[in-house]
Amino acid sequence: MNNLARKSRTEADFDAIVIGAGFGGIYMLHKLRNELGLKVRAFEKGGGIGGTWYFNRYPGAKSDTEGFVYRYSFDKDLLQEWDWTTRYLEQSEIEQYLNHVVDRFDLRRDIQLNTEIASAVFNEQRNLWQVRTSTGEAFTSRYLVTALGLLAKSNMPDIPGRDSFGGILVHTNAWPRDLDITGKRVGVIGTGSTGTQFIVAAAKQAGHLTVFQRSPQYCVPSGNGPVDRAEVVETKKNFDAIWQQVRNSVVAFGFQESGVEAMSVSEEERRRVFQENWDKGNGFRFMFGTFCDIATNPEANAAAAAFIRSKIKEIVKDPETARKLTPTGLYAKRPLCNEGYYETFNRDNVTLVSIEENPIEAITPAGVRTADSVEHKLDVLVFATGFDAVDGNYRSMDLRGRGGRHINEHWGDGPTSYLGLSTHGFPNMFMILGPNGPFTNLPPSIETQVEWIGDLIGHAERSRALTVEPTRQAEESWTKTCQEIANMTLFPKVQSWIFGANIPGKKNTVMFYMGGIGGYRNELKAVADSGYSTLSFDR
Repeated sequence: MNNLARKSRTEADFDAIVIGAGFGGIYMLHKLRNELGLKVRAFEKGGGIGGTWYFNRYPGAKSDTEGFVYRYSFDKDLLQEWDWTTRYLEQSEIEQYLNHVVDRFDLRRDIQLNTEIASAVFNEQRNLWQVRTSTGEAFTSRYLVTALGLLAKSNMPDIPGRDSFGGILVHTNAWPRDLDITGKRVGVIGTGSTGTQFIVAAAKQAGHLTVFQRSPQYCVPSGNGPVDRAEVVETKKNFDAIWQQVRNSVVAFGFQESGVEAMSVSEEERRRVFQENWDKGNGFRFMFGTFCDIATNPEANAAAAAFIRSKIKEIVKDPETARKLTPTGLYAKRPLCNEGYYETFNRDNVTLVSIEENPIEAITPAGVRTADSVEHKLDVLVFATGFDAVDGNYRSMDLRGRGGRHINEHWGDGPTSYLGLSTHGFPNMFMILGPNGPFTNLPPSIETQVEWIGDLIGHAERSRALTVEPTRQAEESWTKTCQEIANMTLFPKVQSWIFGANIPGKKNTVMFYMGGIGGYRNELKAVADSGYSTLSFDR
C-alpha cells in the first residue's frame, strides 16, 4: 500500500457515505456502522426518513405487496414486535415503520436530512470519493453506496401550457402535506400503479374527478381489508418458513408461484383458477400464482387478459366507458391491483378521457383542453406520470468514476451494471437497486443486496484492499444474461417504464434481472463463494 493510499484510509471524513434514507439506505447504514463498525453518514434529500414513502403521500398511496412481507426480515425481534391491521400498508404506516427502525437501531444521529447530493467524483490519486451537496458542503469517503430509489426521479411530461395553469399542479411524487382535494375539480394524468391508486381514493374525495388515461390497464382486485389479530399471531409464528419461501421464490410476494402451465388444463379449470385468484387479490399473484407461463406464453397470456377484459365488461355499467378502459394488447406490464378500480368509473363524479383517442392539446389557465376542443375545467391537476426509473437519479447527478468519466458516458447505450450492484470504472461504489437488479417485491431484494455489499466491503477491509470494482467482462456478461432472460418473457413486447419506454428519447433497454429472487441469490452466492473472482481488487 503506498503512503498516499495509507494516508487516505485515515484522512477520509467517512469510511462510507450512503445516499438515501429509504429501505435501502437505512439498512445499509445499519449494516456498515452497527455490524462492520465503520464510520458512516447517510444523506437524504427529503425532510424526513422514508425515501419513496416520504415523498409519495398522495391520496391512496400504499404498497401493492401484502404487508407481512413488505418489511425487513433481518432482525427476528423487529419482525415480532411490529403489528399490522390491514392486508396492505398505507403510506403513513410504512413511513412510521421506517422511522421506528431508524430509532430502534439508533441511526438518526448519522442521517443528514434536507441534503441533496449534487456530485460524487472518484479521486484516483487518493482512492477516495469526493462528495458535494447541493449547498456546497464537501465530504470524502472510501466507499460510496447509492440508495437513490428505483422509482424516485419524477417524470413531468412537457405538455404545452403546463406553466400557465392557474390552479394547483402537482406530481404524485411531491405531494404537499397540506393539499386537500375535498370537493375540488380534480384532473389526473396517468393510470399506472400510482394513478390507479390515486383515482380510487380521489373519486371519494373530489367534487369531480377527470381521468386522462394514456393507455388502458389490466388491473385486478387487491383484496385489501382488515386482518384480525389471530392471523397476525399465526403469521408471526411462521415467519421463518415464510421468509425462507420468499427468498427462494420468483417474485418474493409471499405466495407460492404456480408450476402449472395454463394450456395444460381445461378452459373451465383456467377460469376457476383465475376467479379464485381474482377473489384473493394481488396483481403479482394473478400473473404468477395462477399459472407459471402467463408472462412467457402468448396463449396463456391471452387467456389471462381475456379473463380480465370480461371482468371490465361485467363491472363497468356504461359500455363506452368500459370500451375505453379495456386493454387490447398483451398483459405484460408490471401487474396492477386496486380496491375497486373499475367500479370507480361507475360513479357520477368521475369522467374518463382517453387521450389515445382524444389527445391533450394544451394545459390552459383554467384546466386541460383536448383535441375535441373541450376545456376540462380544474382546480387541481395531478401528474401521476411516473418516474424516470432505475437510472434517472444517477444521470441527474454529477457522478464520475475513473478518469473523470461521467456515468452518462458509461451508460451511453443504456444503464448497465454487474449484478445490479456495481459498475466497471466506478471503484468502491455500490448501488442498491441499480440497473439490472431483480424484478421483485423490493424489501427482500434490498436486504439481499445490502447483505452482499456488506460482506464484500468486510472482505475488502480484511484484505486491506484499496478499491474493488467489477471487471468489464463481468459487467458485459451480466448485461447479456439479463437481456437473454428478459427476451424469454413477453415483457419486452410492450411499451413500459420497465424498459424506459415512458421517457421521450430514452433508449428502450433491459433494466431488470427477471430470473427471480431465488435465482438472483444463487448468482450472488456463487460470486462470493468464488472469492469474488469476477471483481478486481487493488491492494
